[in-house]
Amino acid sequence: MRKFDSPYIADWFAISLRWLTLFGLVITLALSAQLTVTVLWPLAILAVWNVSMTVLAGLNTRINHHRQLALVVDVILAGAFFWLQGGLTGAASWAGLLPILTAAIYFEMLGGLLAAALMAALDLAFVGLQMPGKPFVAGSVVAAVTLLVGALFGYLSHKLVDRLRFIRHERLEAEAKKRHVENERLRAIYELTSTLTATLSYRRVLESALDLAVSALNPEEVGEFDDRLISAVLLFRGDQLLVKSARRFTSADMRVTLPGSEGILGKAISEGEPVLTQNVGYDPELGRIIALRSCTSAYCAPLRTGFNVYGVLLFAHPDPDYFTPGRREMLDIIGRQAVIAIQNARLYQDLVEEKERMIEVQEEARKKLARDLHDGPTQSVSAIAMRVNLTRVMLERDPSAVADELVRIEELARRTTKEIRHMLFTLRPLVLESQGLTAALEAMAEKMGETYDQKVRVEVDEKVVDQLEMGKQGVIFFIVEEAVNNARKHAKAATVWVRLRSLEHGLVLLEVQDDGVGFDVKAVNQTYEKRGSLGMVNLSERTELVNGLLHIDSAPGKGTKVQVFIPLTEEAADRLHHPAQ
Repeated sequence: MRKFDSPYIADWFAISLRWLTLFGLVITLALSAQLTVTVLWPLAILAVWNVSMTVLAGLNTRINHHRQLALVVDVILAGAFFWLQGGLTGAASWAGLLPILTAAIYFEMLGGLLAAALMAALDLAFVGLQMPGKPFVAGSVVAAVTLLVGALFGYLSHKLVDRLRFIRHERLEAEAKKRHVENERLRAIYELTSTLTATLSYRRVLESALDLAVSALNPEEVGEFDDRLISAVLLFRGDQLLVKSARRFTSADMRVTLPGSEGILGKAISEGEPVLTQNVGYDPELGRIIALRSCTSAYCAPLRTGFNVYGVLLFAHPDPDYFTPGRREMLDIIGRQAVIAIQNARLYQDLVEEKERMIEVQEEARKKLARDLHDGPTQSVSAIAMRVNLTRVMLERDPSAVADELVRIEELARRTTKEIRHMLFTLRPLVLESQGLTAALEAMAEKMGETYDQKVRVEVDEKVVDQLEMGKQGVIFFIVEEAVNNARKHAKAATVWVRLRSLEHGLVLLEVQDDGVGFDVKAVNQTYEKRGSLGMVNLSERTELVNGLLHIDSAPGKGTKVQVFIPLTEEAADRLHHPAQ
């Protein structure tokens, strides 16, 4: 036996005709009152045989020489039934049609003629043996009619089989074409993934995404490349969409800027889902693009990940039914891959910029250290050297005054030592690593009082400190140190207050407040690039390190309050930076 993946249609035709023939023979015999045991046994055997054929067909299985064996069994059983029920004079003389039909189904014209010849020979034999008184011509006529019936059924079977073969060939061609399209799309996806992951240049990512979209949408038009597809990538710069890459856009279209707040652009961006339209010419924003005026349908996919919207992928075509579900699915895949590649390129660019910023920060730290050394310890050491020299002169001219001068030199040396120790403390506060944030802030306040006579009051909630990892504690310390130094240098404040307390919903508030002269925050921000100081920049950058939000409240004569809101969880960070979400 052999098992197949799909059933043979010919087997089911033969089985169906065999069942119809059996029912017809039983009804014919019953109506003519000839339904006897003698004629029933070949019908019973034929029924059992057909049941076994039905089971095999249901299992998609065939025995060896299946068709030949089926035909032989039908000929034998039909011939036996024909003979037993009375031959040409019987009520069911048409029983000989069964093997003819089976042969025509399995072997077409040749099979039909061969089975008809066998049944014609049986007709002639019946006339010769059972009807000797009848003219032989009558049997010959019946035999000729049987041959004609075999030829007719053979011809009809040939036509039917040809039609079935044609339908099967068309189906196989359609399946092969579908497989070709799927293979081309899979190849395009593989090419897309390989290309987009092989570069960290976002411009190359955009170019590749558009090129691969065109190639992925065309495999259905075998031998016909459709060049009417218009495509573009629009990315946000600020609150405007700019055309970064496009296919078949005019030079004027490349300079168009769109707000992305109306039409299908606004819908795709706000909902975060692709949008299909068949009325692109009336879109309030896309109507400004000249290249789209010849198009009817458009498909817009947002380039979005999380809360970050980079822009949109836009495709348009003159055919209103061009964007089929298969094509839209392909464009969605391209959009998802493109946004991942754009995100990777942006992250890489951010890393490069962060590296450059760190270099600038380090350079600024060196400059700040040089300024502090120059303005503080260096000047003090020079003063000590001058006073030592003066003391040597005084030893020769006025020895009685040397003792007082040595006291002043000692005080100056002690003050210089305090300044150097304070600088070392701010560069690396070891107490922060050993005893935590509260101890570090109190030590900083103490050193500010000893070194610069600056009063600093520290109020810290220990429960809040316990929720902060050491990295955040370090950043908070340097934010406080920067804000206190700014108050000491610029605010002329008598007292600086440092507070760290908990707010609701996973937020911590850090406040550095002074009672100094204050300043106009807006005016300073407008001219900040021209200033040599980077105090506010340092505050902003260090706030970003803890994913916080910086707020500075000040006015001339009213002191300054620096507030840093620090999230403890991702949910708190989302609420802090996206309050409208």
